[in-house]
Amino acid sequence: MTLLEQIDDSVWLAKGEMVNFYGFPYPTRSVVVRLSNGDVWVWSPVKLRHELRAELARIGPIAHLVSPNKIHHLYLHEWAAAYPDAKIWGPASTIRKRPDLHFCAPLGDTVPAEWQADLDLVWFRGSFVMDEVVFYHRASRTVIVADLIEAFGDHFLRKYWLGWRRQLAYLGGITSANPGAPLDWRLTFVTRKQARAARAKLFGLPCARVVMAHGEWQRTNGDAFLRRSLSWLGP
Repeated sequence: MTLLEQIDDSVWLAKGEMVNFYGFPYPTRSVVVRLSNGDVWVWSPVKLRHELRAELARIGPIAHLVSPNKIHHLYLHEWAAAYPDAKIWGPASTIRKRPDLHFCAPLGDTVPAEWQADLDLVWFRGSFVMDEVVFYHRASRTVIVADLIEAFGDHFLRKYWLGWRRQLAYLGGITSANPGAPLDWRLTFVTRKQARAARAKLFGLPCARVVMAHGEWQRTNGDAFLRRSLSWLGP
């Protein structure tokens, strides 16, 4: 069974294991991009199984490991050990949380030169709890989001989030019918001007699809999906 799903010429998805987040089972997903120079860029690395490593070897050399926010760091140490020459990237909040790892300069508003030819980024700030860096792959017009948008389907929720947990997903606005950031995180965006500016920048990028770490990713009509999922930020 293949662990990588190719969704465009140079973009793959890697399905990870289920993780426990404060008692809630969360599915995990990585995005793997082969850059125009042949290097491989891995976003939010999932658990590095032997089979996955073998499939990755057929794509190209692993050169970049990327954490989009301070929650998505769980398996970075495994990948750093397996690929010691790979550069590790993340916002300052991730870097503070993982002093055991050697990061490059913190991600912010500027795209690192190493992958500037293929990717853009948008830094969402304004929450006193967590920031997130959203990525955009130009050639495939793919937006890559970690926790800023979650979209769990009914089948998943009925299987894994039982009783009151499932009701929280509906009330919290993180279902495929009503996708978005979890309600508790939304409420921490006390300074929404910065987040709205980031959203405007994101809306300016033509989007064909949206891949999220958690839930059902959007295969078509990416622009409309983004506007619906980020409408909670207001006008």
